[in-house]
Amino acid sequence: MTDAPIRVLICEDQALVRAGYSAIFSAQADMEVVGEADNGVEAVEAGERLRPDVVVMDIQMPLLNGIEATRRLAGPGAATPLRVLVVTTFNVDHYVYEALRAGASGFLLKDSPPLELVNGIRTIARGESLLAPAITRDLIGRFADRLKPGVAAAGPVESLTRREREVLTLIAEGLSNAEIAAAMVLSPETVKTYVSRILTKLDLRDRVQAVVLAYRSGLVS
Repeated sequence: MTDAPIRVLICEDQALVRAGYSAIFSAQADMEVVGEADNGVEAVEAGERLRPDVVVMDIQMPLLNGIEATRRLAGPGAATPLRVLVVTTFNVDHYVYEALRAGASGFLLKDSPPLELVNGIRTIARGESLLAPAITRDLIGRFADRLKPGVAAAGPVESLTRREREVLTLIAEGLSNAEIAAAMVLSPETVKTYVSRILTKLDLRDRVQAVVLAYRSGLVS
């Protein structure tokens, strides 16, 4: 029995770009394009109706911008949050920060190679976040004033065991599961279990939220 394909919703206002995405994703044996939207309002409606595995979202969308559409589909107010990959031409820290704050699981630029884009979708579909270590460190550093340690943030981290805090620290430093396994001399399966346990204990959706919490709690500076 084969795994079900990753169901992808494309939200992009430029028809040519949408067609390009559709051709790339449909050519993948493990992906299926289940819908398209050319404005933010339609993106929210399609996301709620189709419940795709991954929403590919442009930031500059008519009627409702991509960040607000992401917030409605994946933010704190969403009853069952979707996984959103924001893809944009704007390599601006503000956009990255606001997209992640809105609930996006990852961020890529439109000029990323097709292979990077499809691998990004696979990464997010697995429940992982898509931020390179350098981007994570630079982003958190630039917006550190908005992520100052606080009592409310520090409390939940205290519920973690010493080993779980070690894993969370390495996640915040941008390491992948394989890199964490090598650093801590653990099997990848054990690390995956630790990560899952951390997200459950802290009531977090994905690694992006774990990174932010690690900085807000003062675990990483």
